[in-house]
Amino acid sequence: MSWLDRLRGGFAKTAERVADNLTGLTSRAALDTATLDDIEEALIASDLGPEASHRIRDAIARERFEKLDERGLRTILAEQIEAILKPVAKPLEVYGFPRPHVILVIGVNGSGKTTTIGKLGQWLKEQDYGVLLAAGDTFRAAAIEQLKIWAERIGVPVIAGPEGGDSSAIVFDGVRKATAEGIDVLIVDTAGRLQNKKDLMDELAKIRRVLGRLNPAAPHDVVLVLDATIGQNTLAQIEVFREVAGVTGLVMTKLDGTARGGVLVAAADTYGLPIHAIGVGEGMDDLRPFDPAEAARAIAGVAA
Repeated sequence: MSWLDRLRGGFAKTAERVADNLTGLTSRAALDTATLDDIEEALIASDLGPEASHRIRDAIARERFEKLDERGLRTILAEQIEAILKPVAKPLEVYGFPRPHVILVIGVNGSGKTTTIGKLGQWLKEQDYGVLLAAGDTFRAAAIEQLKIWAERIGVPVIAGPEGGDSSAIVFDGVRKATAEGIDVLIVDTAGRLQNKKDLMDELAKIRRVLGRLNPAAPHDVVLVLDATIGQNTLAQIEVFREVAGVTGLVMTKLDGTARGGVLVAAADTYGLPIHAIGVGEGMDDLRPFDPAEAARAIAGVAA
């Protein structure tokens, strides 16, 4: 199955939810204010967010349809979603010199953070970059073991320490190893606990201080991993992590298991942060750079 097929399959539940919410609206005799309001409410119910839904409503109104059929509605919906998503579609770029380019990966436990690191490492390897993983989430033994498994699976080295160890020491060792061995990219897992924001802020601040001593330009990226299945709650996570960690970009996972993929549009519209990649499956190659046109067509249910 091609990546495009997996993408469309991943967004199938979201497209079905959008279609269900819009059911009956295109059969009305006139595209009047009441119908436009109902379309807007249907899009909000599909997790696209109020601001984006209102702009799409206005765009449909400007088309001056005498009568809007389902195909016309899906087409303009795809066009408007793409317009929202296109400015934020930015693949990760490895530009940091001197090497390594350092990527801090953050997110709550259960978001798919560690799995995303493994898949991201595989994607970078496919581009002929040398990759080193660092198990900076020392809060959970399971996270350390999971990262070791991913490192072995994709054939890259990993720096790890004991559960409860000093995350900044792991990062320090990772930068030194990557520098000495000429490794291009260091990807650092970090703790995902939000119960005490101060602890997380202190930990990330310490990591940044260590990085600053070794490589003043690092971290080059602070990537927040989001679980699409939690819908609008992803927006609250973006708000908190942006405050405590200085998020520079997003990766959204688990789009294949949810009808709430419309939240991708809400996140792009509300925060304007780069969306680097999306995940639509459990396979090693199911994380790929974000294509706004294909995502928009998949969400709207527009046939290829």
